[in-house]
Amino acid sequence: MSTRFKAKFNVRKGDSVVVITGDDKDLKKPRTVLEVFPEDARVLVEGVNIVSRHTKPSAQNTKGGIVKKEAPIHISNVKLWDGKQATKVKRTRENGKLVRVSKKSGQPIQ
Repeated sequence: MSTRFKAKFNVRKGDSVVVITGDDKDLKKPRTVLEVFPEDARVLVEGVNIVSRHTKPSAQNTKGGIVKKEAPIHISNVKLWDGKQATKVKRTRENGKLVRVSKKSGQPIQ
């Protein structure tokens, strides 16, 4: 992405999202965002894009072996979950604060 402007995304850490494309696609199962990487336009989602890391034995991990962990996916592959369905988001101002609002239901997103 361009370094001139900082991108703004509607997905934040702790939000519920659904994966809309890829191997872990499931439009009915909301998952939690663990971390957002805005400079790379990627998100780390719980239980999605599991990769295997081969680790050598070390002082902290004396056994070593294969460790399974989540890898980031592109932010365009997830949609925010508003409690009932996957939805797009718009921002509106209420009392001087920006609030994320579901486009389908019109309810604010907590």
